[in-house]
Amino acid sequence: MVGKERRAVIIGGSMSGLLSALLLQRSGWRVDVYERVGEELSGRGAGIVAQPELIARLNGLGLRTDDLGVRIARRQILNAGGEITDELACAQVATAWERVFRLLRAAFPDAQYHRGKVLKGFSQEAGSVTAHFIDGEIVTADLLVGADGIRSTVRQHLAPEVTPLYAGYVAWRALIAEERIPRDTHAAIFDIMSFGLPPAEQFLSYPVAGPDNDLREGHRRTNVIWYRPADAGDKLKWLLTDAQGRVHDISIPPGLIRAEAIAEMRDAAERLLAPPFRALVRRIDEPLLQPIYDLASPRMAFGRVAVIGDAAFVARPHVGAGVSKAADDAAALAKALSAHDDVGTALNTFEAARLGENRRIIEWARHLGAYLQATQTQAEKERADRHATDAAVIKETATLDFLYA
Repeated sequence: MVGKERRAVIIGGSMSGLLSALLLQRSGWRVDVYERVGEELSGRGAGIVAQPELIARLNGLGLRTDDLGVRIARRQILNAGGEITDELACAQVATAWERVFRLLRAAFPDAQYHRGKVLKGFSQEAGSVTAHFIDGEIVTADLLVGADGIRSTVRQHLAPEVTPLYAGYVAWRALIAEERIPRDTHAAIFDIMSFGLPPAEQFLSYPVAGPDNDLREGHRRTNVIWYRPADAGDKLKWLLTDAQGRVHDISIPPGLIRAEAIAEMRDAAERLLAPPFRALVRRIDEPLLQPIYDLASPRMAFGRVAVIGDAAFVARPHVGAGVSKAADDAAALAKALSAHDDVGTALNTFEAARLGENRRIIEWARHLGAYLQATQTQAEKERADRHATDAAVIKETATLDFLYA
């Protein structure tokens, strides 16, 4: 390969796509990223825990992480009356999806990031792979990476039998400006990762940066997530039906969530949650509704094509591994391609390195979320008994300790 510039086409311009693009670019590849959405991506309503593994990957790319987000020192659980029932020291950095995205996006050349490009299909030859886009553009490269998320066109083309599996519950999510939070509520929960555990439900809040990564006191935001059971039949369909009667697939845009569904959520908050959490829910302007899914691909390598991040594996959010998992996928891909001239051999090496850990993450996330499901098998009931206690929830949520146990 001496003297030949290798070219990669990456389908999907979010976290896993940009992480792969930057790492491959650092290895000498010419990389172009193709994102189906025409406008700049945004992570509306999405706060994330920046795991140490993710921070290490960002530092390895030469990106600054000293101001990545808000530092949290401890966790607590509040009962319905607002009393603290458990506490735990746990130092972490909480940030917003858009903060990490912008950091990565700013590091990648604009000329090689193509928005509004919808993949139609692709074909492989002995020495190349060719991508065909809806607008008629055809691009030939040495490698194609499917980093296009849970609805991955690349994965559907290669493994159409692999589809998202609904977990039996949904998450209501929102970001609330710090300045709108009442003083007593702020004092009780703002700086702390705080849990509420109504029967078979979980409410979670923690601080993240404000718009444009504003970390000044009074300018930050609270990230809110509330997991609630919803059976796969009538309840989920009701939640995903908009005011015009259209039933949406996988998820529903925030602006189309019906007023009745939001009102039901708010009424439940007044009945089930601690006073500080009720105060937060009252200040949510436009919530995001996220049905929870599992997705696990049996393969990640298909000749000259790789699928990574959420295109290959989607874990329930309780592990807090989504972006870290994508970063590790991207790093393993770049490492394998640097070690092998033959792309097919490199992708097989990459797959062998990542399949096992991704499966462990998916399975652990299922354990943590079993007690939230609307319906449960006997095995899931046993998992629920182990992972639904205060001590388990406060210790196991949003950490990757299980990977090293």
